[in-house]
Amino acid sequence: MAHRDHRVLLLRLAGPLQSWGEQSRFNRRETRPQPTKSGVLGLLAAAQGRRREDPLNDLIDLAIGVRVDQAGTLLRDYHTVSDYRGRPLPQAAVNAKGVQKPTSPVKYTHVTQRFYLQDALFVVGVAGQAELLESLAAAVRRPAFPLALGRRSCPPTQPIVLGIHPGTLSEALTEQPWQAGPAVRRDFQRRHGRRARIDLSVTIETPDGDDVVHDVPLSFAPRDRRYASRRVTHSWVSAPTGFPDPDAPTAEGHDPFALLGW
Repeated sequence: MAHRDHRVLLLRLAGPLQSWGEQSRFNRRETRPQPTKSGVLGLLAAAQGRRREDPLNDLIDLAIGVRVDQAGTLLRDYHTVSDYRGRPLPQAAVNAKGVQKPTSPVKYTHVTQRFYLQDALFVVGVAGQAELLESLAAAVRRPAFPLALGRRSCPPTQPIVLGIHPGTLSEALTEQPWQAGPAVRRDFQRRHGRRARIDLSVTIETPDGDDVVHDVPLSFAPRDRRYASRRVTHSWVSAPTGFPDPDAPTAEGHDPFALLGW
């Protein structure tokens, strides 16, 4: 049961590309299939104008829920990296003087792969004290730093803030209408007609969750990045599609000729 002072801030996270890495490295940067807590809190911290070294204690306590309104597809971006001067590339390790060691055997080109979600859309619920959520919503509407969907190269589309709602994460994610784009909605209507509700997968942070994810940011400092684990549960909600209900009763005494003024 939600505390009476608690609310749920709903965010719409959509854009041409998103990438929610968890333990990515330079040569291979993967993405999870939905936003991570570190990515969502990073977006909120950027909106507030926090520096990477600033503490995150108040944000870490926020509970996160994610609803998949449009799963998108996976995109692999292939890169090669070389020194423009034609020199051998260094390796990540450094010597006692702090200088990067040369590659052995010598390499002139690194191959890197970056993975993205393309054309995806998520509704994210952030649960916490009403006063804090109101300040976060105001910050997202007028962000101090540019916002990104996991990486700087992935800007979000508008609107981001869907509103602040009472109740629990599950209730807020169930009541919020489906946010999928026109093409996805047309395909759903072609396959299923104008159904009033749609089943959508959700992942909700809860102390008794049956799954563990390692994405709680303890520090965003470049030289001291640290993360902790949290428990989540995976389930489904039946959300309103926004289509007119085909089974809804029509008004009695409807006169089609009245539209013609007869």
